Amino acid sequence: PYDVVMEMDEINDDFPDTDLVLVIGANDTVNSAAEDDPNSIIAGMPVLRVWKAGQSVVMKRSLGVGYAAVDNPIFFNENNAMLLGDAKKSCDSLLAGLKAHYNL
Repeated sequence: PYDVVMEMDEINDDFPDTDLVLVIGANDTVNSAAEDDPNSIIAGMPVLRVWKAGQSVVMKRSLGVGYAAVDNPIFFNENNAMLLGDAKKSCDSLLAGLKAHYNL
């Protein structure tokens, strides 16, 4: 599977042209404060700029902070939805819904 994995600098330029990004269990690695808040303790940390996509859905167990203990502003963006709960169950439910919708 590593042949389909991209580095941050390879994928970040694609987000503005991306309709939907599903973020599973990440927090600090998609935190816009790293780029937008020079006073943040994660300022300058490389991040995936998922907030630049048309829509993002973040799957997490809660709205709690990540390892760096920093709030994530993208959780409150208009183009972001939070899908709280067990990510495996959420992914399975999404997949089942898509299969039912498309008669697969």
